[in-house]
Amino acid sequence: MRTASQLVIVAALAGLGAGWVAYGDRLGLPDLRGLIGLEPSANAGPRAGGPGARVQVATAPVRQAPVVERIESIGTARAREAITVTSRVSGIVVAINFEEGQAVDARDVLLELDRSQQVAAHDRARAMADDARTRLNRARQLRATQAVAEAQIDQLEAALRQAEAQVREVAAKIEEMKIIAPFAGRVGLRQVSLGALIQPGAVVTTLDDLSRLRVEFAVPEVFVARLTTGQRVDATSPAYGERRFQGEVTVVDTRIDPATRSVRTIAEFPNPDESLKPGLFLNIALTLAERPTALLIPEEAIDPVGDRAFVFAVRNGRAVRQEVKLGTRVRGEVEVLEGIAADEQVVVRGLQRLRNGVPVHVVDVLRRPVS
Repeated sequence: MRTASQLVIVAALAGLGAGWVAYGDRLGLPDLRGLIGLEPSANAGPRAGGPGARVQVATAPVRQAPVVERIESIGTARAREAITVTSRVSGIVVAINFEEGQAVDARDVLLELDRSQQVAAHDRARAMADDARTRLNRARQLRATQAVAEAQIDQLEAALRQAEAQVREVAAKIEEMKIIAPFAGRVGLRQVSLGALIQPGAVVTTLDDLSRLRVEFAVPEVFVARLTTGQRVDATSPAYGERRFQGEVTVVDTRIDPATRSVRTIAEFPNPDESLKPGLFLNIALTLAERPTALLIPEEAIDPVGDRAFVFAVRNGRAVRQEVKLGTRVRGEVEVLEGIAADEQVVVRGLQRLRNGVPVHVVDVLRRPVS
């Protein structure tokens, strides 16, 4: 009875072991027959991990695609030229020559103050100048008869110059009674009313040149050597959804901020439809370089070791470990600058079981970037 029971147990273990062997075959595990006392069959073939075994892997082709290397930052738009229009003198407002939000040209008169007193002073100064000029001319005519001394003529000439200066001074005061646009732009809200008495420094309105807007943003100091004027800048704003505004770098600061380790950069954007408003928050993407035929591989193919990167390229049926130099990362892929060619295949699945030179069996080729 004891011998018979032992035979039954051995038979059961053998059946169980055969099941595990079959399961291991499906998974590509090392041969389990030696572990449970079964001999491998004659037609089993090489097993993974044994001499001549082929490791099952999935690969992806090295593909060529355009790559744009960008720096992302944030900035706030401001007008190329912007002022707060104020009065330099006191006076009563007698004319307002603009509407709120109106586009104006340079030298347009925006507002006029009462200048009746200045006009009267100007007339008086001109009369005094005319009188000084008449007396000087009479004295010059009498010079030939020696009736007038040269010293008197000099005094009359000085008096004329003073009278003419007075005329110019009063004329300048008359001009100050008009507030003129110094450049073309668009005025903002009106802050004064007709008939109001305003004082020097009183705010009348704002004036912004919106034809081009400037955006200031910070760039990390590691990119300073690659910054230059003329580089393309793309901007987006939550206010305009997916719309992109294109500009270019116009100014790079000569100093690096020691607190933030960044350099101030200014880009200008054409604004023909005046969609961009001063104060608008913008997401900035500065283009450092564009490579139309860059080499891209899935990120899963990278085998990092410290600060170095490796991939396994499939060459002649074997996995060849190759060091690569990486560039820009884009949408689940990474650019390879050196180490592989455009027509090669790289392993993206099964890396853990690979060694340099091991035979491989490609069971799947991924045609799209691995997500």
